[in-house]
Amino acid sequence: MTKPFSQACENNKQPILNVLASAFANTKQVLEVGSGTGQHAVHFAKHLPHLQWQTSELPVNHGGINQWIDEQPSANLKRPIELDLTNPWPTIPSDGIFTANTLHIISWPLVINFFTHAGAHLSKQGTLCIYGPFNYNGQFTSQSNADFNLWLKGRDANSGIRDIEAIKQLAKENGLTLQSDNEMPANNRLLAFVKT
Repeated sequence: MTKPFSQACENNKQPILNVLASAFANTKQVLEVGSGTGQHAVHFAKHLPHLQWQTSELPVNHGGINQWIDEQPSANLKRPIELDLTNPWPTIPSDGIFTANTLHIISWPLVINFFTHAGAHLSKQGTLCIYGPFNYNGQFTSQSNADFNLWLKGRDANSGIRDIEAIKQLAKENGLTLQSDNEMPANNRLLAFVKT
């Protein structure tokens, strides 16, 4: 099996880490929802040794994540568990949840599921960090995001860049309050919510 590789992950891993180092400063257990290739996990675990980083994905992607972990192991990095947004989440105590580039590639009902489970799963005062593109006041923040949204819709009509206002409302309904909205490269954002 060829090890999966995402150039976008390589490009954004350090800017994301810079925010996570602060957002997860007092965090002990992070569940990464949708670990993708595994590149983020090996980088973040290495540079955030104070926390345990639990990868998760659909089983079809576990092999690639394990290849990255085999090549760049860390004592605080855990092998992937199965997590499907259509099903209940595994019972793993977490005071941190991280997800990158997921909310725009899944359907809106699954976005709702994500927040329902994240709100229930996080311990009190736990932190949820979400990386990806978002619209503001119903508008794309760049032409490249508008083009990307067209590509997403062509691939799956139920996907698409989400409105920040709808995301904040969903978070609020599940006991999560937006703490910071961080500008990131390539017209992306990193949102940090706290369970209150």
